[in-house]
Amino acid sequence: MFNKAEKKALTRLAVLSIGWGLGLDRFYEGKTKEGFLSIIGWAIIFSSLLYLSPCHGIDYSNGVKNYSDMSINPLSILPLGFGVYGIVLVIKKGFKLLRAFESAE
Repeated sequence: MFNKAEKKALTRLAVLSIGWGLGLDRFYEGKTKEGFLSIIGWAIIFSSLLYLSPCHGIDYSNGVKNYSDMSINPLSILPLGFGVYGIVLVIKKGFKLLRAFESAE
């Protein structure tokens, strides 16, 4: 049904679409160092977004503070920027794999 190049491109695309946050595509390609760096990078981005979010803590959950008084932490721009950059890289790699599938003979 599919030739070897098409199967390889589809498999890599499936691994990328399912496990991009855990770097499963990097591990599948045999790049373990990049896979671990991907896990560490996404963990830092998500944890810093949670830590820097304006409405965390027991004060907001119990209704002590008013949401209209909360201010956004300016440092939250950094993890947002890195997250957007990472998502752009994932989408770019996905299109690269789709082109590889399309051009496979």
